[in-house]
Amino acid sequence: MNIMEKTLKTCEKGHEYYKSSDCPVCPVCEKEREVKGFLALLGGPARRALEHEGIDTLQRLAEYTEKEILALHGMGRSSMPKLHKALVEEGLCFKK
Repeated sequence: MNIMEKTLKTCEKGHEYYKSSDCPVCPVCEKEREVKGFLALLGGPARRALEHEGIDTLQRLAEYTEKEILALHGMGRSSMPKLHKALVEEGLCFKK
């Protein structure tokens, strides 16, 4: 059985937490963070994937194809209908 060992980490704000991966996201900071707009519709991994790419507006999202978005680490198929709906409501769509 492969049991991952958790490592004690401290974020920039001084929160201490244990992680078994190299993910730098502090769970305390993540809970305190206020997410606005279409990004609030998504789960954490999908939201962070878009933010990592600098995609924080629907106009910026519309510059990408569906395939490019799905290829981002953390983005899953369940997020796509939410993104489609948000784009359509603004009169936008994914790049063809």
